[in-house]
Amino acid sequence: MSFKDKVIYQIYPKSFYDSNNDGVGDLRGIIEKVPYLSKLNIDMIWFSPFFVSPQYDSGYDIADYYKIDPIFGTMADFDELVKTLKKHNIGVMLDMVLNHTSTEHEWFQKALTGDKNYQDFYYIRDPKPNGDLPTNWESKFGGSAWAKFGDTGKYYLHLYEKRQADLNWHNPDVRKELYKVVNFWYDRGVENFRFDVINVTGKDKELVDYTPGTNPKLIYTDTPIVQDYLKELNHATFGKNPESVTVGEMSTTSIKNSIEYTRPENHELSMVFTFHHLKVDYDHGQKWTKTPFDFKLLKKILNDWQLGMSEGGGWNALFWNNHDQPWAINRFGDPIHFRNKSAEMLATTIHLLRGTPYIYQGEEIGMTDPDYQSIEEYVDVETLNAYQQLIANGKTADEAFAIIKSKSRDNSRTPMQWDNTKYAGFSQSTPWLKPTTQKEINVAKELSEGEIFSYYQKLISLRKKLRIISEGSYEPFIMEHESVFGYVRKLNSQTLLVLNNFYGKETHVKVPSEYLTQDFSVIINNYSEKINLTSDVELKPYQSVAFLIS
Repeated sequence: MSFKDKVIYQIYPKSFYDSNNDGVGDLRGIIEKVPYLSKLNIDMIWFSPFFVSPQYDSGYDIADYYKIDPIFGTMADFDELVKTLKKHNIGVMLDMVLNHTSTEHEWFQKALTGDKNYQDFYYIRDPKPNGDLPTNWESKFGGSAWAKFGDTGKYYLHLYEKRQADLNWHNPDVRKELYKVVNFWYDRGVENFRFDVINVTGKDKELVDYTPGTNPKLIYTDTPIVQDYLKELNHATFGKNPESVTVGEMSTTSIKNSIEYTRPENHELSMVFTFHHLKVDYDHGQKWTKTPFDFKLLKKILNDWQLGMSEGGGWNALFWNNHDQPWAINRFGDPIHFRNKSAEMLATTIHLLRGTPYIYQGEEIGMTDPDYQSIEEYVDVETLNAYQQLIANGKTADEAFAIIKSKSRDNSRTPMQWDNTKYAGFSQSTPWLKPTTQKEINVAKELSEGEIFSYYQKLISLRKKLRIISEGSYEPFIMEHESVFGYVRKLNSQTLLVLNNFYGKETHVKVPSEYLTQDFSVIINNYSEKINLTSDVELKPYQSVAFLIS
């Protein structure tokens, strides 16, 4: 499979590099930084959306799928970017947001004028006979999932921000239009696609209330019809190219369904993003809470998905960070006392698992959450809504702010830190979001004296060199250990034993004799001191080590 030995890098264009000093990252900025990206030796870049958008949800509210928003550049810039990346053997993956459009999209605007054809592009419903909203569904960004449809007395569905109207996938004309979008970009040299929240497209034709006490998301997420939609999407667009790499962002999904989405013989997707492992610091499943992460649960989830997907012939996308998550190093590592070591440990954990690893911009230099001092410094719509909701629910301003500070999506959206200047070398003018940690953490400093970037280079080259990493099976190891996540990869006569210490204290791992009878080599270790494979391995704080046994 073409994607098993690949490593994919995510760029959030708004925050990568600003070439024209308007405070917003752009396509020409990315072109300028291609040599840096090439140095990392990644295979492909997933770009968050840069299409025309009013930017209420940072570009995930698309008003025109066919045009590049002028804040990011022009189509000529895009074509040059694709060409430049191709010269460096880097592929392009575009983000397709096909569950909803901006309410400024031409389709929604035509629907508002009374065009029945376009009204059927969305979920537009009458209120209940008693005047209540069509259903009791809630938006993922807070409040009701229904908003007034002009002055018609009807409502339209928006599972996300109120200016993101959900598309009606039951309408074959909607699906045809969306496949045209994918093919338009495919014809411009884009072979790979990431599909945003694609498994919430499977809503029923008749929308009904969810039963209080049950998970409301299950009524519209991961339903059987999503498989049909994905088969059709594959057949109508990228499926003509067996080398195309695709990933679906799957909300509230299951191992069983994710196997089906990604089994090659089903002709749906190459792999899936799932988020269960990133909810282990949610108190009682609630995101807007502040609680230490549950290490046992983290291990269980990673192990369950590795085993389940492997046994069923499915494929995982592996990641800790993206534009929707606070930095993993703040959640699962120690950014103050062990920034380098915990960054490297987290990277090792993911890169040596079975699946395709993703690196989010800045992860390779150990970027951390910003040190904002007031709610005014945040811009993310979900964050601002959550802050108001926390206050309304009885939290003090300080309590609400502490939660926001640990969970906001803005944490990972701060500009990429290229140097230690006021605006982090991202721009010469005030950036759209303020950087705060660039004095200590920046590309220039990392490349001249750091160790995280070169560690990532090593992990990437190992995946390309050793088939046991890209192709091997997965088995759990010492699942009961209180501070170590260990696992074993196997291929033919080779065994790879990986040990990751998730805590800032030394610990010991007992290794069974079956691993001690053959020759071993240490393929990676984030400490310089020599380490041997013995019956008792001592791991330093946040140490990761991988032994190749053959």
